[in-house]
Formats: sequence, C-alpha cells, structure tokens
Amino acid sequence: MAKKIRVAVVFGGKSAEHEVSLRSAANVAEAIDKSKYEVVPIAIDKYGKWLLPDSAKALLGGTGQSLSISGREVMLRPQSGGAVSLLSGGTPGGVDVVFPILHGPLGEDGTVQGLLTLADVPFVGSGVLGSAVGMDKEIMKRLLRDAGLPIARFITVRASEKRPAYAAVTKKLGKVLFVKPANMGSSVGVSKVKSAKDYTTALDKAFEYDDKILIEEFIPAREVECAVLGNENPIASVVGEIIPSHEFYSYEAKYLDEKGAALEVPAKIPKALSDKIRKMAIEVFKALSCEGLGRVDFFLTKRGKIYVNEINTIPGFTSVSMYPRLFGASGISYPELIDRLIQLALDRHLKKAKLKTTRV
Repeated sequence: MAKKIRVAVVFGGKSAEHEVSLRSAANVAEAIDKSKYEVVPIAIDKYGKWLLPDSAKALLGGTGQSLSISGREVMLRPQSGGAVSLLSGGTPGGVDVVFPILHGPLGEDGTVQGLLTLADVPFVGSGVLGSAVGMDKEIMKRLLRDAGLPIARFITVRASEKRPAYAAVTKKLGKVLFVKPANMGSSVGVSKVKSAKDYTTALDKAFEYDDKILIEEFIPAREVECAVLGNENPIASVVGEIIPSHEFYSYEAKYLDEKGAALEVPAKIPKALSDKIRKMAIEVFKALSCEGLGRVDFFLTKRGKIYVNEINTIPGFTSVSMYPRLFGASGISYPELIDRLIQLALDRHLKKAKLKTTRV
C-alpha cells in the first residue's frame, strides 16, 4: 500500500475571520480522500499559538462547532522539510504539504506563506507575493489598474492623515460610497455610506481593523463571482451570482443570516458575457501573481459593463461556499477539488526545487 501524503490543515488564526476558518477547515478535513491523505489538524488560536487540538475528532467529524482551540503547542522547524515539533517534547514527524485555511490578516496576507517557504514545505495557494497583494486592496487595485483591468474609483486614507471631508469625497466619487479596511476579508468593517453622519461612523468602524482604509464609489450592479484553479495555466469555473437580501453582501449576510443572500450557480447571464468574465478572472489571477486558487469578484452593470471588485486568495471553503460550488457546477467535485489543490502545491514546490538546483 502506498504511503499516505500527510496534509497539515492549518486553521483558526488571529484575524476577525477566525470562526469562518473553523467551518472551512472542518469541511476540508471531512471531505479529503482518507485513502490517499492523512490529515494533521493544526489550530492557531486567537492569541497566535499553534496547537495540535485536543478535540481533533470534532474537526475530522466535519462539524467544527464543538472544536475547542486548545491542545499541545507545536512549531514548524525551518529548513527541515516541514517537520512539526511538540514544544513539550517529542514529535509527530514531518508533513508533506500544508493546506492553510486561514482568512484575513496573519494567514491570507503572505505572513504564513513566508513561514512555510522558510520551512521548505509545499503549501496550497498563492505564495508570499500573490497573497500579500491579494490581501491589500489598495495595492491590488493599483496593479489591476496598471494591467488595464476595470476597477471602481477609490481613494486611500491612512490613520495618520487628516480625514477628507465628506463633501470633497462625494464630489469625486459620487453620493453613495463604500468604506472598507484595506486588509480584511469577509466584508468585516465594511460600510455603505449615504450621508455625512454615516461617513464619520464608517471611517471609525473601518479604522478599528486597519490603519489604512479605502473609500470607493458605489457601482449599482449585480455581484458575480468566478473561481480560478491552477498555477501557470489556470482554468476558470462557471460564473455565479450573489443576490443579497441585505443592503449589501455584509458579514452578517454571509455568515449570520441563513437567508442573507441567495447564491445562483450558474448565473443567469448570456454566454458571451460569462465567457468574458471567465477570461477576465484569469487575467486578474495572473496580474496579481496568484497560484493554486482564487475567487474573483466582479460587478456587472445593467449595460453589461464589468468591474473587478477584488480577489480572495483563500476563499471560504465550506462545502456550500461559492468557490467549491462554482467548480462543482463546472464538473469538479469537492473532494476532487481538494485533491487537485494539493497536487498543484506539490507540483509547484517540485518545480521550484529543480529551478534552485539548476542555479547552484
């Protein structure tokens, strides 16, 4: 019998998206092909400790609800092929690949990816560069604009700067605005602004999560999404649509209200328009140096104009999340999708190892 590939599913983290990560990781651990892979669950608690969770069975059971983020502390040993050590003594051995299910800062922004690169262990998803620029909305939008891709108009405000007056901002961007932290996901800290009072409150809220925020123009449009899979030659899924019942697709609509939004997969749009969005999703993926996976979010106006909103380099990964659903509708099942992502990580690591060898 062939030796199983040891996959460290790393989840939790210090970001505001901690709970979202637990649900995604539970689903991945449940759906992964157990005949091929051995799962090593590694939790990062809200204080940043890396742990072998006491309740690993709850995670592997797929519920994620009773998962207690407590256990023995572990560490990755740099330059050792991904060996994982218990701080209290002993070692469970190395891991062959890491599947980081970490959303938001200190997980999706290149920090963990840098650690894994130093530890010389393959990992699922984008590297340091793609993760970092995909997380920082300002840098991402500048790169997309430079690549000739359509984006909403925006201005950047830092906590150390004087806040621009509401009248001046609306004169430039329009009467309705979106205010959001530059480095955050899942719509955490995002507000829709329609008045001067809303504006002040929205700035205060966004600055709770980041010292750099974006103020964007509001584009009245449908919200559509496309998933991307691959390394050098990525493929795009069918296009799906988010139909929120709230004012916009907020954190509450995504995770707290069961009826917060309807997901329509595939989206009811003409094939030519769908093909254009899929092509643009791959262009976004490449322009931002992404690898492995990404979900690209777009705005689609009534006149058929497309705007790139953002990319998520580690999108929600529960069995009902948009990324797996989009590829499910494209003919790739959830377990197969997990398998492909792991193989992409291993292939990329092998190619980079060979490249290093030829340079020596």
